[in-house]
Amino acid sequence: MFTLLITGANRGLGLEFAKQYATAGWRVLACCRAPENADKLQALADAAQGRVTLHALDVADLSAIDDLAQQLRGTPIDLIINNAGIYPDRTGGFGQLDYDAWMMAFLVNTMAPMKITEAFISNLESGKGKTVATVSSKMGSLDDNTSGGCYLYRSSKAAVNMVMKSLSLDLESRGIRAVILHPGWVQTDMGGANALITAETSVAGMRKVLDHATADDSGRFIGYDGIEIAW
Repeated sequence: MFTLLITGANRGLGLEFAKQYATAGWRVLACCRAPENADKLQALADAAQGRVTLHALDVADLSAIDDLAQQLRGTPIDLIINNAGIYPDRTGGFGQLDYDAWMMAFLVNTMAPMKITEAFISNLESGKGKTVATVSSKMGSLDDNTSGGCYLYRSSKAAVNMVMKSLSLDLESRGIRAVILHPGWVQTDMGGANALITAETSVAGMRKVLDHATADDSGRFIGYDGIEIAW
């Protein structure tokens, strides 16, 4: 049985990832800030007959990441999906930026995926899949930015793309792949009701990308449709 550790598993893409991987027979270590309030995730765990376990984790608390890694010490993990993220740009544009929110965006969207990888590196090394994936966004692409704005979110996603690119090189000798994913514009709380695709479609596409990922895909920025995205 393969094992997945995923952050932000209580709703949206995270919940759908947990659902699809559990259905495929994987063991899912589902992390979120408040498992006691995650009714849909708890229902999934109840139906999965032990394959899905819930773990309290606020990725903004870096010490909590270390604590969870200690709890899961010795557990082989085949795939980590850094899914937890925030979109803080509703606070205002140029001249009205919330700098505290900007720092939080970097903590959650950029630093946490790095910390997760560091904390769980021995788990990845003992697993068979040896893959860490981060859900980024095309909004982190310099090439795709033709509208400006969204300074907080864009910069944090561009930064995590660089983090993952560096990890792909630094972890190559350990046989671990680092893949950056663009989920598309998805109908979630973050994406809104007018988004183009469902969470089911997005996750199915990203799973296909990960299922077929090779060492050559490490460090690449790939959309849910399998198309590589320019930096």
